[in-house]
Amino acid sequence: MAKWVGRCPECHSWGSVVSAAFRPAPVVVAAAPAAPARPISQVDLHSARATATGVAELDRVLGGGLVPGAVVLLAGEPGVGKSTLLLEVAHRCALAGRRALYVTGEESAGQVRLRAQRTGALHDELFLAAESDLATVLGHLDSVDPQLLVVDSVQTMSCPGVEGSPGGVSQVRAVASALITTAKQRGLPVVLVGHVTKDGTVAGPRVLEHLVDVVLSFDGDRHSTLRMVRGVKNRFGAADEIGCFELTDDGIAGLPDPSGLFLSHHDGAVSGTAVTVVVEGKRPLLGEIQALVAGSGLANPRRAVSGLDSSRVAMVLAVLERRGGLKLAGSDVYTATVGGMRVCEPAADLAVALAVVSAESDLLLPPRTVAIGEVGLAGEIRPVTGLRRRLAEAARLGFRHALVPPDVEGIPTGGMRLHPVTDVASALPWLRR
Repeated sequence: MAKWVGRCPECHSWGSVVSAAFRPAPVVVAAAPAAPARPISQVDLHSARATATGVAELDRVLGGGLVPGAVVLLAGEPGVGKSTLLLEVAHRCALAGRRALYVTGEESAGQVRLRAQRTGALHDELFLAAESDLATVLGHLDSVDPQLLVVDSVQTMSCPGVEGSPGGVSQVRAVASALITTAKQRGLPVVLVGHVTKDGTVAGPRVLEHLVDVVLSFDGDRHSTLRMVRGVKNRFGAADEIGCFELTDDGIAGLPDPSGLFLSHHDGAVSGTAVTVVVEGKRPLLGEIQALVAGSGLANPRRAVSGLDSSRVAMVLAVLERRGGLKLAGSDVYTATVGGMRVCEPAADLAVALAVVSAESDLLLPPRTVAIGEVGLAGEIRPVTGLRRRLAEAARLGFRHALVPPDVEGIPTGGMRLHPVTDVASALPWLRR
């Protein structure tokens, strides 16, 4: 029963509580479906078959190509090469006889034309429009009728009738929803370019990643020509694949065998180096770890890391001092990878340890040897995932010896000799003068 309340229990003001009528939740009435439900075995698969883009490394990440009606979000830092890659995708689509529409909201049509001329991406079936209004973009779709739409970028588009500036939460959500609806209705694959924040996440509302079908991350070191496309979400294939590209002045090209980029070529043996095999997605890649140990006059010696996980390197150095008898308290230690490679997985711990010991004692690993294994705090060498693929890649590139964790019976060696090591101390005797 309703009764008078003189003082509000929340704000403690008098006479501010008013009565309001209770409104029940709306009742949803069942409606006739547009199409009846069918057994899943009778659903046509033609509408979900992927069409290759012509860029093999991108097709690897997409799961075979672009599916009709799929919406792909490609996110990356400014200047990493997103526009160059998608312009090449649109050009390959035009070469295959499928009309492509490239919409740019960040550059003028002349700027994109100059890039296309420089990279050799000119074709009569590749249409270009410099627009930032969503209604105008939909009008271009009606007039051009493309088989591929590229929007660069979703943060620059504005939807009429929606409040907020371009790039805001409401605008990005409205633009993405409208383009997704259009893609599903037309069976048109759409690729959206997305910006990223300082911490590397996709800018805009988180719901954007939930709405689209595929989310790809495009990254790379500014001081290196290597670029990688990583699958973050994929409704049509595996989300743990990567594609490798090389960005040059003439455009962007896929790298089907990028392992050679991460190995330095020395005329003679050099101390302070060790080779390991890391797995990026499903692709094994050989990487070289380099270390330099130098005397220091500082109270706190330097610990510089490039391309590696600094916390794991610090842990490996502590294990070497406590379990391996190495004295590093008065020395600067520098560790790095070759070719701009980023190695964050624990499988590289053993290679880091051997590189540091090699640099400190001026000892060398035997030639054509890889080191694979995770180092524990007790100094033990732990198993790693995907050891079979790692060894197969090393054998393909001509390596003949592998320092691996114990319990490797039954793993094909591919002509390599496996040398199980139980702890860091048992691995150090492999370093020789």
